[in-house]
Amino acid sequence: MRDAYDLLVVGSANADLVIGVERRPGPGETVLGSDLSVHPGGKGGNQAVAAARLGARTALLARVGDDAHGRLLLDAQRAAGVDTAGVLCGGAPTGVALITVDPSGDNSIVVSPGANARLSPEDVRDAADLLRAARVVSAQLEIPLETVAEVVRSMAPGRRFVLNPSPPVRLPAAILAACDPLVLNEHEVRVVLGGPVGDDPREWARALLALGPRSVVITLGARGALVADGLTTELVASVPVRAVDTTGAGDAFTAALAWRLGAGAELGAAARYAARVGAAAVTGEGAQASFPTAAEVAALDARAAAEETPV
Repeated sequence: MRDAYDLLVVGSANADLVIGVERRPGPGETVLGSDLSVHPGGKGGNQAVAAARLGARTALLARVGDDAHGRLLLDAQRAAGVDTAGVLCGGAPTGVALITVDPSGDNSIVVSPGANARLSPEDVRDAADLLRAARVVSAQLEIPLETVAEVVRSMAPGRRFVLNPSPPVRLPAAILAACDPLVLNEHEVRVVLGGPVGDDPREWARALLALGPRSVVITLGARGALVADGLTTELVASVPVRAVDTTGAGDAFTAALAWRLGAGAELGAAARYAARVGAAAVTGEGAQASFPTAAEVAALDARAAAEETPV
């Protein structure tokens, strides 16, 4: 039977409450800020929207509250074309991220997980039909680790599991063994490995693969990304663009990577495409609002090719 979804994202959905401040307050201090802006966010919600914008048939398994923030998040998913049949409602208020941003762009974030923390293993078992219908399943760690473990146990044979361990923790062997790939940044590498491992990303990749994942992708910021599967290792170059806002770029990268892998691309090719998607995402403000369509990624490719063409 034909898969109903290219990608099922199991993860968080947050309302991002953002205030600009001249400086962040100290203990016991009150400062005035800008008008409050509210945006749909959460790593799970971001990945689902990013994949759907690219044209992937996408579903989201998440939990939101029965409140205005929950309705905002559902509306954003549906507007992007995400199937929200797996989004559960109730049990706690919608997750919220309280974000203050100073003039330099530095931010401070406090997250109230809310309903995200109530996405349970039982919810995953109840969504067995969704798991069977998806070619690739992607997860992050803004939901309980036991819920991610249940995702791994519940997946049908032949399905691919992609994990971004953010926020990072030491991972159980059963979860690591299912990752194909494990997608993480430099900070997450150190947490997953339990300490510093030198300055060579290739050493990081070897140490990570020794823990059991089938493949790894390490994002390296301006240096690009390193992909490794135990047989080959490749450095994928970053795409030079004028960055406006990096919020959500990692989620866009992971979503694009998972989708292309599910479509049959090999790891390096999928990572090269994901790098272009991530680059396009940083050229606009906000997270979900900046995620590109496939046509916009193609336009970025065309501009880059034109700039490289000799006159």
